[in-house]
Amino acid sequence: MSQKIENAKGLYLEGIRDGNAREAVTKYTGDRYTQHSTGVADGVEGFVAFFEPFIERNKNRDIQIVRSFEDGEYVFTHAYQNIDNGKAQWVTADIFHTDSNDKIIEHWDVIQAFEKETASGRTMVDGPTEIVDLDKTNTNKALVKKFLEEVLVKGKGEKLTDFISTEKYYQHSPTVGDGVEGLVAHIKDFQKKGIKASYEKVHKLIGQGNFVVSLSHARLNEKDFAYIDIFRLEDGLIVEHWDVQEEILPKEQWGNSGKF
Repeated sequence: MSQKIENAKGLYLEGIRDGNAREAVTKYTGDRYTQHSTGVADGVEGFVAFFEPFIERNKNRDIQIVRSFEDGEYVFTHAYQNIDNGKAQWVTADIFHTDSNDKIIEHWDVIQAFEKETASGRTMVDGPTEIVDLDKTNTNKALVKKFLEEVLVKGKGEKLTDFISTEKYYQHSPTVGDGVEGLVAHIKDFQKKGIKASYEKVHKLIGQGNFVVSLSHARLNEKDFAYIDIFRLEDGLIVEHWDVQEEILPKEQWGNSGKF
């Protein structure tokens, strides 16, 4: 495990799970800590001001980092959180930017309530975690970038099978079934219900080997959302997908410069 991944996990596990907010954020962040989790202010003091009361309110914090990878200066983590023995359960996807000393200097996250019932029967976090095909990183990132631009931003649904395997496509998004047919059925259900959905802009795209992650601004019925999508690829096609989505709060409720 690289030092930058250890630092990202340390901030999460030592700072939040173990309840050492000030010690961890001081240890693992650099000269600045720019925050995009909208309820948290920038810097060490912003982290402490948010998480010390959270730790005090929630005595039992089971946090599991399910998968992680690095891409240059960036680290990605995918976490499951069980707060106070099931009182609240969350899935969190985080992107960390690090400096030349591998310390964290910026952070983006998307948080969603963990849903036990899913259309595919899989959970929101289970499935493969091993990073393989390191030599295919750039190729896989390019394919996902084109998928996001062509299918999700421009809405060219007829191109789905240019990017997604028709032989196997395992889904972890709670309301979407397996396979291309599951995704098509989900899109048709949205249309039937009059739900207007669009990806407005992809803000971040990072990857390592067979995993690629994007951070995007989406809109659902005129409401703004942040999405982190996690893709696993095999043989040049997307074969598995997880996502985490969060409605973006009104600007007057932000504690920092915003989600992106």
